[in-house]
Amino acid sequence: MVAAAAAQGATREEDLAALRARIEALRSELEGRQSERREARDALRDSERAISDANRALRQLEADARALRAALEQLGARRGEQARALEANQAALGRLLAARALAGAAGGAPDFVRVALSGEDLADAARRLHYLAYVSRAGARMIGEHRAGLAELARLARESEDKARELSALEARGRADRERLLRERREHRRLLERLAGEIRGAKSKMRVLLADESRLARLVEEIGKVLAARPGAGFVRVERVPESGRGDSGPFSALRGRLRLPVRGELSGRFGAARAEGGTPAKGVFIRAPEGEQVRAVAAGRVVYADWMRGFGNLLIVDHGENFLTIYGNNESLLKQTGEAVMLGEPLATVGASGGNEETGLYFELRHQGRPFDPLGWVKLR
Repeated sequence: MVAAAAAQGATREEDLAALRARIEALRSELEGRQSERREARDALRDSERAISDANRALRQLEADARALRAALEQLGARRGEQARALEANQAALGRLLAARALAGAAGGAPDFVRVALSGEDLADAARRLHYLAYVSRAGARMIGEHRAGLAELARLARESEDKARELSALEARGRADRERLLRERREHRRLLERLAGEIRGAKSKMRVLLADESRLARLVEEIGKVLAARPGAGFVRVERVPESGRGDSGPFSALRGRLRLPVRGELSGRFGAARAEGGTPAKGVFIRAPEGEQVRAVAAGRVVYADWMRGFGNLLIVDHGENFLTIYGNNESLLKQTGEAVMLGEPLATVGASGGNEETGLYFELRHQGRPFDPLGWVKLR
């Protein structure tokens, strides 16, 4: 059974590696074919990727720091318990030594020798010798426990000092990463201001919008092919719906009408609506939301794409099994990476305006077998 589990794990890693390799090759292929490679918004790519990477690294550092603080609190509690145990043991040892001193001879002869030479009744002497032996063993045991307790207290103190140093280093790295993130955001704002007119001009061109949609459609198609060929790279859902009617453990197709939108906000763009720029109707919805708001998974799944894509900025795609995909675009930061499993409600990204958007929010799509459909028919808005 262990060997089978190991083999299954190895197969899953091979499938994920194949998915990552295909996506990387496809990304290079799509970028290499573009005749519009010098579009103004391409200048945003490196900046928006850097912001996403810095934010993800900072969140990981903060999570590590929280874990270290919790470990320090636990160590502090254990040190307190150990110190109290040592005090109690020391008091008990003192009482034992006092009792033994009272039972000793005034002349200071060793207890066993004094009892043996006292000429007392042999039965009574035997009882006293047995008691003295018990007291001696108890004393030796308590002394041993006291020494062990002192050693454990010293070890806990050293471990606490090590954790405190580690936490201090993490906090210093966190401050540096936070400064880096702020610098990246300032640079991004300057870049947007400088390129605002060019970006609006590019977005007004119908062929640019069609090219963006074509890239996403091609990406989704290729992901579907890889998942069909390497099922281990995708998500396998437990085919069971909870009796309560809530939750996420059934197949995705059973969740119709029970999904929640991935972020709280205002629906400012609906599926199928005509665009001001013209072209094809919208294939997803746009939810206007504040920058930095958490974008959450609408159901359990596995991330099959997490990177920057022209027109959609920092883009993340989750496979939910049964050929269902959810697509989250225009994020400021991606918190998950390709191959990671996600749970219902788990943060995937943070809201932004990447990809050249003029307002912050989330672009959200639902697709089945590569074809988009209206998410609002599947979500519970209240």
